[in-house]
Amino acid sequence: MCVCVLVVVGVDAELNEWSVDDVVQCEDRIVSQSRALLPAGFQDQIEQGIDEILRPLGSETQLVVLSRANGIALMFLCMTLSAVMSLRDHWRTRRLKDIVEKLFTFLSGNTDRRGKAREVQVRSLTWPLTDYDRCCEFFHSLQGKLTI
Repeated sequence: MCVCVLVVVGVDAELNEWSVDDVVQCEDRIVSQSRALLPAGFQDQIEQGIDEILRPLGSETQLVVLSRANGIALMFLCMTLSAVMSLRDHWRTRRLKDIVEKLFTFLSGNTDRRGKAREVQVRSLTWPLTDYDRCCEFFHSLQGKLTI
């Protein structure tokens, strides 16, 4: 029997309002694009682009949902303790912010007057230490236990 254990990591992203024309509209577009509300012909292109952008996070971490709140909430599934620790390292070194900005730019369709892609910049990317500790503790609590 195969047992899959994972944690959900929530990270909140707040956009720089000067990097987009309308923050609310841009957030809505990013979220709707992430949910694949696109014509069928664009689906493969979007999935390939997202896979390439998220590749640095590794195969044990997946982005599963983006939702709008006060900013954009990103939910990552981490299948191992090392995936959680790697994601935190990406967050701590600001590489996760760079990855999220690339993802948001890709999904937003944010362009200047000439139609050239305009980078969507993230003002802050929040992941409280208590949430990280809780994820790590979950995996530590499973060590040596048989999970059914």
